[in-house]
Amino acid sequence: MKRTEAIELPAEEIERQKALMHEFAALENRPHTYCVVTYGCQMNAHDSETLEGMLLEMGMTPAESRETADFVIFNTCCVRDNAQRRALGNVVWLKELKKTRPELMVAVCGCMMQQPGMGEQILRQYPFVDVAFGTHNLFRFAELMLSAVKSRRRVVEIMQDDEGSIPEDLPVKRVSPYHAYITIMYGCNNFCSYCIVPYVRGRERSRASARIIEEAKSLYADGVKEIMLLGQNVNSYGLDVEGELSFAQLLAELDKIGIERIRFMTSHPKDISDELIDVMASAKHICHALHLPVQHGNNRVLASMNRRYTREKYLERVVTLRAKVPDISLTTDLIVGYPGETEEEFEDTCSLVKEVGYDSAFTFIYSPRVGTKAAAMPDQILEDVSSRRIQKLIAIQKEITHSNYAKYIGQVHSVLVDEASKRDATQMAGKNEYNITVNFPGSAELIGRIVRVKITSAGESTLRGELI
Repeated sequence: MKRTEAIELPAEEIERQKALMHEFAALENRPHTYCVVTYGCQMNAHDSETLEGMLLEMGMTPAESRETADFVIFNTCCVRDNAQRRALGNVVWLKELKKTRPELMVAVCGCMMQQPGMGEQILRQYPFVDVAFGTHNLFRFAELMLSAVKSRRRVVEIMQDDEGSIPEDLPVKRVSPYHAYITIMYGCNNFCSYCIVPYVRGRERSRASARIIEEAKSLYADGVKEIMLLGQNVNSYGLDVEGELSFAQLLAELDKIGIERIRFMTSHPKDISDELIDVMASAKHICHALHLPVQHGNNRVLASMNRRYTREKYLERVVTLRAKVPDISLTTDLIVGYPGETEEEFEDTCSLVKEVGYDSAFTFIYSPRVGTKAAAMPDQILEDVSSRRIQKLIAIQKEITHSNYAKYIGQVHSVLVDEASKRDATQMAGKNEYNITVNFPGSAELIGRIVRVKITSAGESTLRGELI
């Protein structure tokens, strides 16, 4: 049953949390510098911006490094096993540092913590961790820290609320003054058989479109050049709230504001509507770049993954996209070594990659996640088989990327300049409208501006050009 409005936390609760931030700042015996370490997706990156905003309100300032910080917080990911291992490995590293600096405080949060039993594991195996919390109670961060500092005891709080709530008006410290994230929805209802996200992020919850539009207008007034709309499946935006805008309608409204670039991710192929494609084709500010994760090229595997589209349906969407948005840049995610994947089924993925001709692809070896359906499936693929397959797939995509990028030579692209090269201050780098990194000679005064660059050559993963 659809809700009649978005599930927002009461404004009184947010004000209470802000008061606790100021109470924390007034403490004498508290950490004064912090370091936030982030793993995973853009959603996690934006969560870390919120954590930093709260930390600043709590009277803390960024440390030069995690080694010198009074407080280190790890915002973790659990989508893939290697991300979880890296996070836990770095947490353990701080155990030794804490022996020489017992006043150091350590916190762990994010998706990894939201997994069933992880709170108990942290208590049992990582006694040097002072604070741990999950994705649903990030808004209570100041309260948890205040409790830990006052009581000098460990605080572990993992909410298991499937519905979750939407916190508005928390402080945010944006990493960039000209690029900003806007989370438009939380959670996922798709339950792909290999994916842990619905279990750690909860069910889909759309923010009110009025809130999103208000935030975008504020960012525009602040001089932001590019916004990235975030959600586990942005195409499902609004479906959980009666009378809310569709994602396509939201994009059309945001396009009117005048922000120079609008991007979004991630899109589920089953929900790419003709309405959305038409908006992308007609809008002035929506970038012609779409990340459309296919995951696999074989119908049996796609069905087992619970992706709810076929290879043929996916390709039909690609044809429609390219017919209406001819210059669109397509990227994707691909999984090899899914349980039971045969050599012939893997070759179907290879052939699909060749047929679509993606500009780039993120390729992953299947990683079992406890609690997902695929983790309990028979015929788990041997590591050496998966490794051989992924190397072949990477080689295929590398050749396609090189060929696609060569087609850009001679074109003039708009590039949002991000930074100067660390090795050569006269070399600038930024992303073009297709989300591809472009390097070119220039000066630091260009950072934060959108400039026109003529593409002169193509590398394996970047383009080179000259300012015009």
